[in-house]
Amino acid sequence: MYHSGNQMIDVHRLFEKAQIRPSMHVADFGCGKTGHIIFPVAKIIGEMGVVYAVDILQEVLLEIKKRSNWNSFLNIHTIWSNIEKIGSTKISSKSLDVGFLVNILSQTENKIATLEEAFRLLKDKARLVVVDWDKKGLLFGPEDKNHIDFDQIKHWARKKGLAIQEEFDMGKFHKGIILYKHE
Repeated sequence: MYHSGNQMIDVHRLFEKAQIRPSMHVADFGCGKTGHIIFPVAKIIGEMGVVYAVDILQEVLLEIKKRSNWNSFLNIHTIWSNIEKIGSTKISSKSLDVGFLVNILSQTENKIATLEEAFRLLKDKARLVVVDWDKKGLLFGPEDKNHIDFDQIKHWARKKGLAIQEEFDMGKFHKGIILYKHE
């Protein structure tokens, strides 16, 4: 039995906001071993779509690969990468319709490099979905000092020419933003 990870973040709400459709190419950066985005999105995008499960931990990717094989998901590809290093993710530049950074920026040292790496992989008219912890002072979640500054993300996005499509609350503890690339 696998934990879905959906107790705090409703991925189907995220998919609706990101406008996930069949045949898309999607990446979950820092996918984690539950695959709470990977497996549901793989069903939606179907056989003609591709979902990349990206993580720095090889044991996480082995677990995702094992589950995808067991469930006959041929559209899931695991990618071992340090997303804090621009150019390190072995996905073709400008090939993604949607990139997800869910609860990952609060875990990175270089948040801007992580955003840059995701941006590099987005094609024109693509979306970058950033969701992370918003509520501070909790006994769970990241330390307060590791929380991300959504204003800093918006500032970065404007400099890159990304439109801020939507900002939203994602449950009691998280905030989200959808950035739209339109070159």
